Amino acid sequence: MFCLGASEFASAKLLVGQGTDRLTPLQREIEKQRQRLSSPEAEERRDALMRLGNLHRPEASRTAAAALNDLVPSVRVAAAHAIVSLPTDEAASLLLPLLQDKSEFVRREAAYALGKTRSRAAVTQLTNALLTDKEPGVRGAAAVALGETGDESAVQALSQVLAGSNQTAKKKKKKSGEDEFVRRAAARSLGQIRNRSAVGVLIATLENEANAGDVRREAATALGLIGDPSAVPALRAAIASDDPYLSEAARAALRKFGTKN
Repeated sequence: MFCLGASEFASAKLLVGQGTDRLTPLQREIEKQRQRLSSPEAEERRDALMRLGNLHRPEASRTAAAALNDLVPSVRVAAAHAIVSLPTDEAASLLLPLLQDKSEFVRREAAYALGKTRSRAAVTQLTNALLTDKEPGVRGAAAVALGETGDESAVQALSQVLAGSNQTAKKKKKKSGEDEFVRRAAARSLGQIRNRSAVGVLIATLENEANAGDVRREAATALGLIGDPSAVPALRAAIASDDPYLSEAARAALRKFGTKN
């Protein structure tokens, strides 16, 4: 397929005034959506960004990047998701400022988009969002994204989230729904990263009956992914849980060790 470089795309835009007959179909589509980004209607701008993102081409993503500063949060979010076809670090450099956006919606979706880039250049700021953002939706999205980067430097912060939840689970029933998502995401991400230094906090999370069942199940699954034998006793004990889903998660984790339940 034809790949249009930045200078070639600039030249292509100049051709528009002379007609589009000299443009390739891809160039014509990108130019069409670029013009729609100037629409006074936010929904049209958002639709143009979705179409650019669906092209899955770097040149389309570079066109979409112009909307990252749009006044409308939903348009900024559409732009964030539309630029993930850029080279990893290029996309991350454009997305990272959105983690400071005044809109919780934008910060959350920027974190998810950063996860799609898998850029390790984003780990420091994602970690900061995980530990300091006031909105649980943003913290949870940051936890998810950190797992997708696979960077071991995120293990300490993700473990810190779980360790704190193990100490306060009995006292924080009121916000369990919001906080549970963050803890669940942290446990899952630790499993994705597969660093053995997380085994201790995951075992503690699994064994703490004050934790929500979904959090304990994610901890069991993560322990299976990491594969450290020290987790086997805790997983075997979890099989006897009254929660049939936790029991099955523990069995599935043990199967990864090649041990009999």
